[in-house]
Amino acid sequence: MKNKFLIALKKTWNQFRQSLPIIFGVLLLISLIQALIPSERYASLFSGNFLDPLIGSAVGSIASGNPVTSYIIGGELLKNDVSMIAVTAFVVSWVTVGVIQFPAESLMLGKRFALTRNILALISSVVITIFTATILKILNVY
Repeated sequence: MKNKFLIALKKTWNQFRQSLPIIFGVLLLISLIQALIPSERYASLFSGNFLDPLIGSAVGSIASGNPVTSYIIGGELLKNDVSMIAVTAFVVSWVTVGVIQFPAESLMLGKRFALTRNILALISSVVITIFTATILKILNVY
């Protein structure tokens, strides 16, 4: 039992150590973006209307990446008065839709499969976002 714990601890440490440069890079990128783009610009792009889930999903689809980094970016967007529904759409599509990975995915799994999966993931991200935001409003969480 102790041996399994030590193996798990070592694997966890290695994963954490490997993700630190990525997290550090994302934080530097966010700092650079915040310096170049005023926070009022984010609020004007995501104005809290019915287009927020679509815009958030589109941006997240194009900028897809690691789930951990999406939480950091999402938190920064919330601090800059971006609506919860837009941030939720961004995070969900960031993880599920892979526009950047499409060429590799289509080579490995076929164009039709890759296209179908990405379209369904994009539609699902919008639907999941609307359900999540509705539930959060009902529960008065945000």
